[in-house]
Amino acid sequence: MNKINAIIIDDEESARDVLENLLLRFCPTVNVIHKFANIPDAVDFINNEKPQLVFLDIEMPQYAGYEIVSFFEEIVFEIIFITAYDKYALRAFEIAAIDYLLKPIDIDRLKEAVNRVKDTVNIKQNAEKLNLLNTTLQEKKVKNILVSESGYQQIIDLNSIIAFEAQESYTYIHTAVKKHIVSKNLKHFESILSENSNFIRVHKSWIVSKKDILNYSKSEFLINLSNGIVAKLSKYKKAEFEEALLG
Repeated sequence: MNKINAIIIDDEESARDVLENLLLRFCPTVNVIHKFANIPDAVDFINNEKPQLVFLDIEMPQYAGYEIVSFFEEIVFEIIFITAYDKYALRAFEIAAIDYLLKPIDIDRLKEAVNRVKDTVNIKQNAEKLNLLNTTLQEKKVKNILVSESGYQQIIDLNSIIAFEAQESYTYIHTAVKKHIVSKNLKHFESILSENSNFIRVHKSWIVSKKDILNYSKSEFLINLSNGIVAKLSKYKKAEFEEALLG
């Protein structure tokens, strides 16, 4: 079994040691070749030794972990972030589809994260994910989402989305130009959009964009949206829906 060469970047020495010991005990495929207290000290080593995996603390005094993207023209290694961040920041990781571990580190989650590291790094996808994470964390606002469709990562502008439609364990994302099919359930997107007042959950199977609502039928419980899309309106959501339209 090929070993995965990895480094750890964390400003706390005890945290570095704990993670190294966990990897040694529970993730034998990972070979920790060095540990660093900050990003600048790690940059030359990464360029020279080319580790396949970097465990990177998000909260450090000089540079935040997500700022690593500014030190490299291309990110040619996998990153697993380590964080004690709040709920909003964790949504940013979900949006960018980037792996993270919460402190204190759960062993099963550590194993899962390591198992997801692939032998071949997709440089373009890594750069897109990190830039999306960087933007979302810095601006404290979700402007785009990253979805995986047919093996490719795509960034979708929220302003272009008309509706999210649940289909069993999948979600259709309706835009003016395309219907994306994503292997995430509707609850995933509802969580991401929880602070975005432009999107309303109107049915167990539908989240719609307020700006794309043309009209709705009170008797048939249907909502007519842009691009000829018709969404269902739950009778239990009707009052909440009508209140949201006035807001």
